[in-house]
Amino acid sequence: MRTKSVGKKKINIVTLGCSKNVYDSEVLMSQLKANGKEVVHEEKGDIVVINTCGFIDNAKEESINTILDFVEAKNRGEVEKVFVTGCLSERYKPDLIKEIPDVDQYFGTRDLPILLKHLGADYKHELVGERLITTPKHYAYLKISEGCDRPCSFCAIPLMRGGHVSTPIEKLVKEAQKLAKVGVKELILIAQDLTYYGLDIYKKRALGELLKELVKVEGIEWIRLHYAFPSGFPEDVLDIIREEPKVCNYIDIPLQHINSDLLKSMKRGTTHEKTNALLDKFREKVPDMAIRTTLIVGYPGETEERFQELKEWVREQKFDRLGCFTYSHEENTGAYVLEDDIPQEVKEARVEEIMELQSQISWDKNQKRIGEVYKCVFDRKEGNYFVGRTEYDSPDVDNTVLVSAENTYISIGDFANVKITSAEEFDLYGELV
Repeated sequence: MRTKSVGKKKINIVTLGCSKNVYDSEVLMSQLKANGKEVVHEEKGDIVVINTCGFIDNAKEESINTILDFVEAKNRGEVEKVFVTGCLSERYKPDLIKEIPDVDQYFGTRDLPILLKHLGADYKHELVGERLITTPKHYAYLKISEGCDRPCSFCAIPLMRGGHVSTPIEKLVKEAQKLAKVGVKELILIAQDLTYYGLDIYKKRALGELLKELVKVEGIEWIRLHYAFPSGFPEDVLDIIREEPKVCNYIDIPLQHINSDLLKSMKRGTTHEKTNALLDKFREKVPDMAIRTTLIVGYPGETEERFQELKEWVREQKFDRLGCFTYSHEENTGAYVLEDDIPQEVKEARVEEIMELQSQISWDKNQKRIGEVYKCVFDRKEGNYFVGRTEYDSPDVDNTVLVSAENTYISIGDFANVKITSAEEFDLYGELV
């Protein structure tokens, strides 16, 4: 039996998928709060807005299951309305309306003003750059552009996010200043493609110029780069990483594969040789840089020989951080016309092989860190440990530094120097110095 809510409606924002969705949810929450709405993130609410991901099969499945769970809650009278927005909704809106009609309304990735109207709120232009941070208060994502112009054959992002649109430098600096004023110390720069930043509005790659302005923001101590595309990487950025203490010696550059034939089919605009030359340039210009990459296994045409080439390359390159995913055959992408010829169990076995190899590489690298002292930021307390990170580690995806909480107290969000005393595959243990 449905019960009527009395008083103010609480709006619960549920975020699925990547950091770009986290950013979008934070913007939505800021707009709602400015309209006098009571808004929470992933807590109980009368109205639910699900910000979905539609990137690959697993993400789509999680989004659909979440929608179904909240529709059931609505039918039980536990919530009044369910709205769905984000990438899945942008890509499959007609199908979703047909298959899950009990959702009150579906919205795409560029429908924020319309979504606000349905929530009884007006879009406030003066709030551009304002967000309610859902991450720990000392770090935040800074989305420097939206969409993507790359033609990667396996990727559906342009279908959901549209073409590349850079945010002007002055707007990003203002946003960074606002974040610093509320206690943010670490900015994590995100985009579908950092490398392309500026080409649309400045007619040149301007990531370096943006970094030079962001490092001037008082209160910001670390700036981290995520999702750089390998083709056309602006080399002046490497000089800034090396010379500017605030810019972390870290880069996330999804390389996807190394076999030249597969890279050509993927439309990545590079080859085995060019990729290695770029990595050599990274290590030459910034010897202390931590390189994170992402790989796809099981792409159409990935023979055992081509997979072994990938595996041998991972062994040679010894990446500091690495993630690996199975290829997902996505309709309306360039690769959809190819035969999805690698069985799912083979794809999954290949992921395991790559990650087992990377685990050993990470173990070896971490053993060399024993006895070293690193500046760490502390994100949370977990059990008997304070959990921190070095500049070589991004939150949620990379290594952590654990300091015993038994005889030590560290404020969350503080930086401290830690001497590493022992190490495992993905965790370092240490003590304050």
